[in-house]
Amino acid sequence: MDIEEYRRHDGMGLAELIRRGEVSRGEVFAAACAAIERDNPHLRALVRTRFERARSEAESVDPEAPLAGVPTLTKDLLMALEGEPLAFGSAALAEWKAPVESTLVARVREAGLAILGQTATPELGLMGITEPRAFPHPVNPWNAAHSPGGSSGGAAAAVAGGLVPLAMAGDGGGSIRIPAAYCGLFGLKPSRGRVPQGPLHGEVWRGAVVEHAVTRSVRDSAALLEAINGMDEGGPYPVPRERGFLAALERPPEPLRIAVSLGEPLSKPLGTRLDPEVRLAVEEAARTLEGLGHHLEWADPPVDGERLANAYLTLYLGHVTADLAWISRETGVPVSRLDIEPSTRAIARLGQHLPVRDYELAKRDWNAAARAMGAFHRRFDVLLMPVTAAPAPRLGELYPPAWQQRLMALLAIPGLPRLALKAGMLGQLARDALSRTPYTQLANLTGQPAMSLPLHVTPQGLPVGVQVVGSMGDERRLLALAAQLEAEVQWQRHLPRVAQGG
Repeated sequence: MDIEEYRRHDGMGLAELIRRGEVSRGEVFAAACAAIERDNPHLRALVRTRFERARSEAESVDPEAPLAGVPTLTKDLLMALEGEPLAFGSAALAEWKAPVESTLVARVREAGLAILGQTATPELGLMGITEPRAFPHPVNPWNAAHSPGGSSGGAAAAVAGGLVPLAMAGDGGGSIRIPAAYCGLFGLKPSRGRVPQGPLHGEVWRGAVVEHAVTRSVRDSAALLEAINGMDEGGPYPVPRERGFLAALERPPEPLRIAVSLGEPLSKPLGTRLDPEVRLAVEEAARTLEGLGHHLEWADPPVDGERLANAYLTLYLGHVTADLAWISRETGVPVSRLDIEPSTRAIARLGQHLPVRDYELAKRDWNAAARAMGAFHRRFDVLLMPVTAAPAPRLGELYPPAWQQRLMALLAIPGLPRLALKAGMLGQLARDALSRTPYTQLANLTGQPAMSLPLHVTPQGLPVGVQVVGSMGDERRLLALAAQLEAEVQWQRHLPRVAQGG
């Protein structure tokens, strides 16, 4: 199997070839390694490889596992492989090794997937771009001058660039859906608690973070979710392991009640300007869904976007402060001496002065939004809206400029962080951090499943994703709808030439 033949198949396709004996696991493994060695120097998607360990692990894979022999990559964040590096995109953890294997990684192995390496992420997964100071910056395979997004930017670059058919990813505020939208991929964020995060974590960011994958096909996403879902021992949510995600693709969904929105309640308070190509993508998706027999109505999500953005950033500040304390404990380096990027340190300093009262009030705002969306879904089965406000930004466009980093450094002055919070810096942070991507945090805060569908490409050759949000726990309906749209639009033809072997 050569690289071009390897790239023509999704994960399920490769697994089927292996099962039928048309190609061996070794041949698929060799093709994947060759693709990575040839193209990763340009794509810069991986921060490290583990070919020899993966080759050894492949010898014990159950041939009946659903994805036996299929190559994948894990993210350099949360997804721990025992005794191996896990840097969280940070120089401060460059030498740290995970003491245990995560439940998610164990289930990935049980599914038969071969983990060939780890993908790039911004420091601590904090940005919607992947430009960490300590590691290479991945490029968007559609146009190397543009970002693949973040925080799963390395994963998206690897899949869109044809290195692997699917790559593990995580989403705490859009970090699966944003890179999927920028790179023309399918990205599903499952419901809160659906995928375990033990044993190092019970929940991350109070349950806002959910891990899954970016894929080229809907069936790969469904098959993976079938394999990894369900609580692990000691997990905080009573979510049993379920089946039927793959079977949900076998028939189209019944006619759905679909709310269509341009997301103004979420974007207007942040001063977001919606790119005409994004508007066009949503409108085209609405027309396609109507043509498939679904019932559409224009209706906005019933939430206060400014309050929601502030609530999200409030918990964000608190958790970054805790993350630096954890890194200090793990490495033995005082927080003040950690090799951390200026923006990360500034966020942590603000978080140190965040009143516990405000932290708890923010979580109550999460609950209010979840209740409002629960009522909304009594009227509508799903919500259709943008993923991002514009196509992929250029590399470096959204990274804090030098003057802003100098301002952040001033937060080291005693008393200034508290004054900054009182002066409304939280609102300014929300506008700076979220104005390009104000539509994805809602599902993280409410816990709902949401997905990005690659339904549009601009005249300039950049993909645009369209988001569909479902009610809590309703991944099967989302996946069935995604499969219906995939068959109708045939988005596989939109893959960049590198992912088609051209």
